[in-house]
Amino acid sequence: MRTASDYLAQTMADCGLDHFFHMPLVLPNAVKAMQRVGVHPIVAHSEKAAAYMADGYARASGKIGVCAAQAIGAANLAAGLLDAYMARSPLLALTGGGTPQSRERNTYQEVDQRPIYAGLSKMTARVETATRFPDLLGQAMRVATSGAPGPVHLELNGFTGGVLDEALADPPPVDRRYAAAPPVRHAAPHDDIEAAARAITNAQRPIIVAGSGIRASRAQDALAAFSRALQLPLAASLDAKAALPESDPLSVGPVGKYSRETANMAVSEADFVLFVGTTTGSMVSWDWHVPKPGVPAVQIDVDARELGRNYPLIVGLAGDPATILDQLREAAREQPPRDAWLKRIAALRREWRDAYDAIEHSEHLPMRPERLCRALSDTLPDGALVVVDTGHTAIWAARHIYLDRPAQGLLRCAGSLGWSYPAALGAKCAQRDRPVVCFTGDGALLYHLSEMETSLRYGINTVTVINNNNSYSQERHIWEEDAVSNHNWLFKPVSYAKVAEAFGVKSLAVEQPRDIASAMKDALQAKTPTIIEVMADRQVSSPPAWRPGEKVVRPKDAY
Repeated sequence: MRTASDYLAQTMADCGLDHFFHMPLVLPNAVKAMQRVGVHPIVAHSEKAAAYMADGYARASGKIGVCAAQAIGAANLAAGLLDAYMARSPLLALTGGGTPQSRERNTYQEVDQRPIYAGLSKMTARVETATRFPDLLGQAMRVATSGAPGPVHLELNGFTGGVLDEALADPPPVDRRYAAAPPVRHAAPHDDIEAAARAITNAQRPIIVAGSGIRASRAQDALAAFSRALQLPLAASLDAKAALPESDPLSVGPVGKYSRETANMAVSEADFVLFVGTTTGSMVSWDWHVPKPGVPAVQIDVDARELGRNYPLIVGLAGDPATILDQLREAAREQPPRDAWLKRIAALRREWRDAYDAIEHSEHLPMRPERLCRALSDTLPDGALVVVDTGHTAIWAARHIYLDRPAQGLLRCAGSLGWSYPAALGAKCAQRDRPVVCFTGDGALLYHLSEMETSLRYGINTVTVINNNNSYSQERHIWEEDAVSNHNWLFKPVSYAKVAEAFGVKSLAVEQPRDIASAMKDALQAKTPTIIEVMADRQVSSPPAWRPGEKVVRPKDAY
């Protein structure tokens, strides 16, 4: 008879879940079993980083990311689930817990931590006997990947999850369909599709606003085909930025708070908006000003609770975005000519290029982040996946990273500073043959600097580009560069190239814009984890996002 630990390892192998991100010491016998069946355990340096790695793995692949911690580390692991919960990323968190013999006795390091998980997951359950593990594991997988994907949690009896060392007698296999999202692609009702198609056809200035549900549905190709077939301009949140190449005439750019002002203008001028895979939250809508509520709209989302939450709708289409886009493309094949609208989109695209081309090629020192992003764009190879952090990094990426080559993609955290570096390691584990480039700031990197050692120990060969301005530069205006408050945002100078070198990681330091291309070429060809530290100007802050009724602020006006 095999144990539940064997069952977990074999289930992961059978489902193609080939990495297990964890901290010691949890499920040691399961870890041994995993190694026997080709699943790769990755021991991180913090529970939160392990969760972020599992999250990056899940977002890059669509498969469930599995992470784990012993009982005392459960709260730390839970903190790492928040970003996955907000971003609709399917994770399975396994943690140790108490036992009937130890609970309520002040056992060392024992606290009931399931209430923490209740607010950060779609499901939390306790596994008290090995015989319950197969059905609860199957249920957790179904919940994680069905509908709007998200994290789930199983607390395993025993400080290190020892309940899984109990024997199992002929346990049933899990349904492998639920190891990745989406497991089932639901179509929308015919009448709803027809109503949406009529609304699109009747519009003179229609536009698409797409969000992270495009990634969760693996709907990038369907969205691109739909946009081109109907000649509908596309604006997107940063997470859906790569759905259309930047050079495509229909690509408007990122919209919302982390945006290009020309994209916000386009969405504000539309007389019809098709929301696809976006919850229409404050980020993508700039606090519900872009577009203005009341604009004729249709929304596609896998979670019916999101339909009409923030914008009144002509009709809401509940189901899988990729499937529904194909339905709509078939139903709305004949479109009226919209030459004036497409000319306006072309003019906005030119306006952006003309406004920022000089800055993106500036030789100013210290280097401007716009220049760094443009140089990074020019050197990214086909198929590259860019993983970006939040704050200034996300703003610069939204505005000035251009993804124009085949099969390029971008993942962006939902708001947790420090997420990008461990998430990039997880993404690389999911797609070992794909170039994975992490774009982060020094403030974010400092959260999980120790994972450089992890990358080297396991040969996780990412390229990490650090926008180093020795500060939390986005906070510069808050503290007004007052000498008394400077310690709140200014760091002591640190050479991250030398830090990486001390870890044994390949490192390159760049100060001149002309050196970025050669550094990127060197890093991408290296068969080892590589850090590129770029010294940037901390006096450069991003312009405020534009919304109707406000003046456009551009660098020549702000600096």
